[in-house]
Amino acid sequence: MAATTLTSGTAPSTRPRLLRRVLWVFQIFFGLFLIGASALPKFAGQKDAVETFTLIGWGQWFRYVTGAVELAGGIGLLIPRLAGAAAAGLVGLMTGAALTHFLVTEPVWALLPIGMGVVFALIAWDRREQTRDLIRSLKR
Repeated sequence: MAATTLTSGTAPSTRPRLLRRVLWVFQIFFGLFLIGASALPKFAGQKDAVETFTLIGWGQWFRYVTGAVELAGGIGLLIPRLAGAAAAGLVGLMTGAALTHFLVTEPVWALLPIGMGVVFALIAWDRREQTRDLIRSLKR
């Protein structure tokens, strides 16, 4: 029998609708936030972004890479088939951001990526079946 069969007879898509709706609200909010308020200022060379990445010390190329990952993750959160995979990737990005804030910039700012990372982890967990299906379709 397939490993995805549940003993209760319910499909993963019939999980509580309230949780799914709440997560969609977070997905839309954070997707738009990552695109408009986080990635685009990095690409535009906003003064704060340039100063932050100068402080980090890896060069401005890293600002563009970070912006590209945020843009891709934000778009992925808005596409149902990609939402779980995008959220999983964003957990890694938020881990790096939290460590950077804690070790290089201002430790209290690590709370924001930690909180976002927790939400992304919940989204990735809730969308895990869609992510498995996506991976299977890529293997074909």
